[in-house]
Amino acid sequence: MTGTYEHNIDAKGRLFIPSKLREELGVTFYLAMGVDACLAIYPQSTWDRFTEKYRSLPMSQSKAMRPLFANAVKCELDSQGRIVVPQKLRKYAGLEKETVIIGVNDRAEIWSAEKWAEEEEEMTPEMMSACMEALGF
Repeated sequence: MTGTYEHNIDAKGRLFIPSKLREELGVTFYLAMGVDACLAIYPQSTWDRFTEKYRSLPMSQSKAMRPLFANAVKCELDSQGRIVVPQKLRKYAGLEKETVIIGVNDRAEIWSAEKWAEEEEEMTPEMMSACMEALGF
C-alpha cells in the first residue's frame, strides 16, 4: 500500500477510506493501535500472519500483546466507504477531526494531521539516504 490521503473524521467517529486503499484492504480488515502515535489498518492476509506469529510465542511473551488484541476492531465498510473508529482508538492516536491516511507496504496507518505534519518535518534527504542504505540500496 502506498500514498497519502487527507480525510476528516465526522461527529459520529466515521472515517472515509480512500478507494485505492479499499481495493487493497479487501472486504474485511482490522483496525488496531499502531507502533507510533497512530492507528494501523491490516488487511485480512496481514492480520492472519500477525496472529500466526502471536500463536507461536511463549505465553510469557504473548501477554505483552494483550492491549493490541483487546483494542483491535474488525472492520467492514459502510455503503459510503467509511469505517467507525472507536473512541478509545481515536484517543490513543489523538484523532479529532483532520486525519492523514498513509500506505505503509502491507498496512495503512491513520495519523492526526498535526502529528503527521510533525513526522514529515523530520524527513530529510539525509534521512532517506540512511534509510535506503540500511535496506541495502
